[in-house]
Amino acid sequence: MAPTSSLRSLALPRLTRGTASAKAAFLSGVLRLPTSTKRRLAGPPVVLDGLTLDLDTQLVLRLKKVAREPDVETLPVPAARRALLAQTRLAGGQQPIGEVQSCRVAGRPGRLYVPRGRLVRDHGAGDPLLVFFHGGGWVYGDLDSHDPLCRFLAERAGVRVLSVDYRLAPEQPFPAAYDDALAAYRWVTANAGWLGADTSRLAVGGDSAGGNLAALVALEAARSGLPLAFQLLIYPATELTRSSASHRLFGKGFYLTTEFMDGCADAYLPDAAMQASPAVSPLVADLPEGLAPAYVATAGFDPLRDEGEAYAARLAEAGVPVEAQRFDGLIHGFANWVELGATNRAALSRIADALRVGLGVGDETRTAGARTPAHALARGLRDTPGHVRRTAALVGRPEAADPQAATREAAEVEASGPASDAEPPAEDVAR
Repeated sequence: MAPTSSLRSLALPRLTRGTASAKAAFLSGVLRLPTSTKRRLAGPPVVLDGLTLDLDTQLVLRLKKVAREPDVETLPVPAARRALLAQTRLAGGQQPIGEVQSCRVAGRPGRLYVPRGRLVRDHGAGDPLLVFFHGGGWVYGDLDSHDPLCRFLAERAGVRVLSVDYRLAPEQPFPAAYDDALAAYRWVTANAGWLGADTSRLAVGGDSAGGNLAALVALEAARSGLPLAFQLLIYPATELTRSSASHRLFGKGFYLTTEFMDGCADAYLPDAAMQASPAVSPLVADLPEGLAPAYVATAGFDPLRDEGEAYAARLAEAGVPVEAQRFDGLIHGFANWVELGATNRAALSRIADALRVGLGVGDETRTAGARTPAHALARGLRDTPGHVRRTAALVGRPEAADPQAATREAAEVEASGPASDAEPPAEDVAR
């Protein structure tokens, strides 16, 4: 039987008619098959722009195609939102966490993740905190879609993570999402004590559209003097005209499509002329003094690859300590694949480790007046102004991936306790 025929008979019943848990178990089982079997099922290696697509990623994309799952851009927005949520839940799995608290952040829903190592604070000292904005093209995504990722980042990095919901287009186009993100960060700086956060160790971060919002918030924080120690930008959208070479190379066949991006841009920015505005495209914005150090992660087979790396270069040119890391064999959206594939898991571990370093986690001798996280980051990156530290992207290269890495790491993590709800203080920072 031909590989395509065998894959179709294998995938259709499991991916179209099974429950969510059955689908997850099926995918996990397929990805645990021997490498030679997975290669036969996935087909010949995909090589483009000198890069080789990660085998597990190629196999999942092949399964999706064989199962005839509709592309989300072909669905009405409400149905597409449900489909994307189902996909991210399937790929994210059940990640352990010390504690989860529901809250309101500047009038918007929020979710505070507290890792087990931060459940008890010594003498009221604040913890490092990441304010996270989810991706989804400003049209899709919510607290639930990025719940597995936020849990993973919190536990692996040892930081508190505050995930913030924001208004979505087309119901609420620009500047609603940006206004909500900036209001949320201002609220955090005013309510750090309630959050258990140290204002000298605050970070903003996000993936894709959320990375765009995080970068814009970081720019405004520097302009207005708000405390900010670090930026965690995961394949951020930094230039909304979508004119780079990677958009042309990877706009079809690698999950994130040109049609999807065009639809999101039209919904978020009804005035197309706004796409080149620094108000929405940080790549063309003026970079203020005092901009926080950054870690920028990109994926080799991602249409947003080039603009993310161009933004890292701009930051470096402005003297901002920055590390840019490309995960060669991965695609846009890999950050939501917490449970699928050892390569994705290893990439996320590297991202979480960058967050840990950027916020100075583990510096037990840190006292008032000691080195700030910005100094720690610069020291950790061995960086100098005007240069990007480009980490060799061993993760994602077939010859470097460690298939047992995710299994070993998962074995170290125990089941977490139940989530709890909490309400924030009555005072709320105005937008």
